[in-house]
Amino acid sequence: MTDSLSRAERARLPLARDVAELVAEENGVCVRSIAMRVLDTQTGVSRVVEIPCGATLESVCKPCARRNRQLRMAQCREGWHLESEPVAEPDPPSEHQKWLVEWRAYAQEQRDRAEREGIAEGGDAAFWDATIADVDAEIFASGVRGNVLDGAGSGERRTRSTRRRQDTPDLPRRTMSDTTLGRTFTTPDGKTFRPSMFITLTLPSYGRVRDGVPVDPATYDYRRAARDALHFSKLVDRFVQNLRRVAGFDVQYFATVEPQKRLAPHVHMAVRGTLPRADVRAVVAATYHQVWWPAADQVVYEGDHLPVWVARPERADGGAYADGQDGDYVDPVSGEVLPTWADALDELDGDQDAEPLHVLRFGTQVDVKGVLAGSRDADQCIRYLAKYLTKSLGGQIGPDEVARRAHAARLVEALRWEPCCPECPNWLRYGVQPKDATPGMVPGRCRRKAHKPEHLGYSGRRVLVSRRWSNKTLGEHKRDRRAWVLDMLGIADEQTASEPGRFEWSPIPDGDPGLGSRAMRTLREVARVQQRRRLLREMQARAGDESPPGGG
Repeated sequence: MTDSLSRAERARLPLARDVAELVAEENGVCVRSIAMRVLDTQTGVSRVVEIPCGATLESVCKPCARRNRQLRMAQCREGWHLESEPVAEPDPPSEHQKWLVEWRAYAQEQRDRAEREGIAEGGDAAFWDATIADVDAEIFASGVRGNVLDGAGSGERRTRSTRRRQDTPDLPRRTMSDTTLGRTFTTPDGKTFRPSMFITLTLPSYGRVRDGVPVDPATYDYRRAARDALHFSKLVDRFVQNLRRVAGFDVQYFATVEPQKRLAPHVHMAVRGTLPRADVRAVVAATYHQVWWPAADQVVYEGDHLPVWVARPERADGGAYADGQDGDYVDPVSGEVLPTWADALDELDGDQDAEPLHVLRFGTQVDVKGVLAGSRDADQCIRYLAKYLTKSLGGQIGPDEVARRAHAARLVEALRWEPCCPECPNWLRYGVQPKDATPGMVPGRCRRKAHKPEHLGYSGRRVLVSRRWSNKTLGEHKRDRRAWVLDMLGIADEQTASEPGRFEWSPIPDGDPGLGSRAMRTLREVARVQQRRRLLREMQARAGDESPPGGG
């Protein structure tokens, strides 16, 4: 039939490969899966398993991104309106875990002794450093949380005065109670309700906008917009701290960060428990975050006039310098060494009249909404929280929105020269060596995601979840839903039913002769998914349409 078609008609025919990929996406099958060989060490039987890539953005993999969105919605729903505390006592440590910590203590003592006595010019110290790193990895793999050294690796922490700014109102400090549950309210007819909140917070104005685009780009404060985006996550953290102090209990939240139409980040937050709206607005007005970094408003080096890297001479004892650098950046003309990051902070600490580089505050637009468990509003809020999780911050601009694309380009250009972190090469532009400086750094060429167009300056996590939201990690929520599906299908979960270490997993490289083409593997997965879904629908019908954990 296609032989009789003209060339133009044939060009309009869909490609079979594209149709296959579309069918896979519609059936929730990952099109970028990773082939793994699973060996049962007891029976010696091996099989090939396709592991989804786990992408969170539709631009990378639509099925995985949508699956992740559903998982986040289940996590939000399960922890929002709890009636009892989500607290579980930790399991007692095993003998193996205690032995590892004891061995770690011994290794640390030996390492300190080697450094103190200079044994073999630091050779033994290097050996014990490697040993400690291996033991730390074993401790983590043994199934414990956190680090044996609280805050290890963060170095000396600098502290500043906690005195509040005089241009910000004070907040009351209420006695904290050890609970994560909000107040209950009883109606005249005896019904009890425990409402929660849905809060939306935005940043202030940087200039008049119309349809998401500055009316006058020349007067729009792009520098302030860029700095607010870079440090937005810190402002959200400070808001939660203040909210807990005013509420008097350990407020728990599930929040997502999205861009407004003007491309400034804002946060939607599901909060367990409720406060008067006036209290929430007072907390917003009193919340700020100060960025205590060296000055970055006056350009010192640019163009061809950039600092030059000069290697440091080797130390007589053969050891490393205290700051870990092998060299310094110097002025290209005078040869004067630029102040290191630590030097710049010392100078800032010593100046009693110093001002922070930047101060962040929320805007005046604050939306607070009361929400009841199981209501239509609750479902709508959960969907709204997850609405844009599958899209990047900068990927929500339509292809025909020329003015907004130009606005985004100007914001990205402002971000290009802003320091995003202490290690950012942009500090050289302002006459300061970045923390842990290395050769080859060039201002304006930082590769961290804050400078990339798809992130618009925000480099933090898109989903912010408090520790006691549901007392489960995202992985545990995922396993709950997996266990529900397997139980409905009557399939034993080999990952939990068998003893640890029974199955060995190894990746299969592309091109392996026994693997088959990706197209064939994808089609097989489509067939398996369809079969499982038919069986699952039948089992749900028999069980009375039972829903998975977290709904959905």
